Amino acid sequence: MARRPALSIDSLIGLGAPRLAELALEEAGSNPAFKKRLDAALAAAEGPHAVSAIVDKRLAALERAKGAIGSGRIRAFVEDLSATLKIIAGDLAKIDADGATERLIRLLATADRTLARSAVSDVDIAGVYRAAAAALPALIGRLSADEAAPLADGLYRLAADSRSAVIHASMAEILAATPQGVVETLDARLAKAIEALASSGAGDADWSLRARARRLIELRQRIADARGDVDAFIALESAWPGHAPDSAAIAERLIDAGRAREALEWLSRPAPPAIKMLSMADLRVGLHPRDPGADRRAKLEVLALEALGDREAAQALRWRLFAETLDADMLRQHVARLPDFEDVEALDAAFALVLASPLLHAALRFFIQWPRLDLAERLAVERRKEWDGKRYEALAPAAEALEPKHPLGAVILYRALVDSILDRGLSLAYAPAARYYGALEGLESREAPGWPIELHRHYRAELRRRHGRKYGFWSRVEAEGWR
Repeated sequence: MARRPALSIDSLIGLGAPRLAELALEEAGSNPAFKKRLDAALAAAEGPHAVSAIVDKRLAALERAKGAIGSGRIRAFVEDLSATLKIIAGDLAKIDADGATERLIRLLATADRTLARSAVSDVDIAGVYRAAAAALPALIGRLSADEAAPLADGLYRLAADSRSAVIHASMAEILAATPQGVVETLDARLAKAIEALASSGAGDADWSLRARARRLIELRQRIADARGDVDAFIALESAWPGHAPDSAAIAERLIDAGRAREALEWLSRPAPPAIKMLSMADLRVGLHPRDPGADRRAKLEVLALEALGDREAAQALRWRLFAETLDADMLRQHVARLPDFEDVEALDAAFALVLASPLLHAALRFFIQWPRLDLAERLAVERRKEWDGKRYEALAPAAEALEPKHPLGAVILYRALVDSILDRGLSLAYAPAARYYGALEGLESREAPGWPIELHRHYRAELRRRHGRKYGFWSRVEAEGWR
């Protein structure tokens, strides 16, 4: 059987212009976005003005639009928006980079309005705007000095007026591609706007004006970062009334600039009260909420101390952070900086600390991640009466990891899981409970003399006695082929 040719430029050219034209017309009849691309391609033969007219019409519609974009329209809208972007960054950019840049900025300026109109998830729409923002630096890089000169006004409107994270996330790359003179003009205009807001008393009144002031300051800080001007960044961070400077952001830049002692001074300043947080992974192993800002400052303090040559203080701080969180990466950093032959002693001390830690489930996670599965089993055995089967996200993967070579630890954890589910009568969890029980049945043949727990046949009999009426569970066990 002949092999079908793959789609490629050469294979399509081989079809010939008449056949391709037929296919294009057929698709254009049912695909408005594709028809728009065809119209733009045809218009390009007439010159930039013809393509610009197509784009301007669509941009004007986006700038005026107010109606909600419902779920029934979202796909067609995204395809149309994407087609507009492709015309600007493709057809128009090839023949008029200046005009394409101007219109791409106009398209990006519609992000807030468009995203606000979306009545459903705006992920797809935001993706088009992210692609538009990513395309802007390359277009700016193609402009001559004269063409780039007016950019300051467009960038100011785009950056200062937009609240979209899509735009602000790309501003560093956009500014890096912008000629220095344009950036200086933009910076001066931002400075005047901030001064006007400050003199109006906005810092104490309207929250929206405060948010705008913060956006303007952050834009100036990005410009300062691009220049490598740490002092300008610090001055801006300290500029707005009622705002506590971000000492970690300042310290990070000071360390990079070789000014570690100043960084330590900033890190020693009292920080404002912060909301303590916890990741889902840490919540599952019973860690307590922590101030992420405090952790960030502590890690920066380590870097500053090392930069100043105070290795002992840096190592002491790393050890404290490890002891508080049982963070395996922090211990690795600590051990990596120890002199030769001291790492074994340090690891012994670290493992002893983990074995005795009140953060039981976090300790189990640590040994699984390190990995030290032998110590994970030791922890399981020594503290076998303390396991909380409700923490299945921690216990189940640990039991699976222990199964191949450390069956005793696996059995203890699987029993904790099964007992917890059946004791609480969680019928919705009977399916995983049956899997855990099946694992226990499979591990019975690997029981060894001297195990400090009852044999599986006794555990099974006791489970039948206590939970024999939980037919939903036992039927699932039997369906898995177990007794």
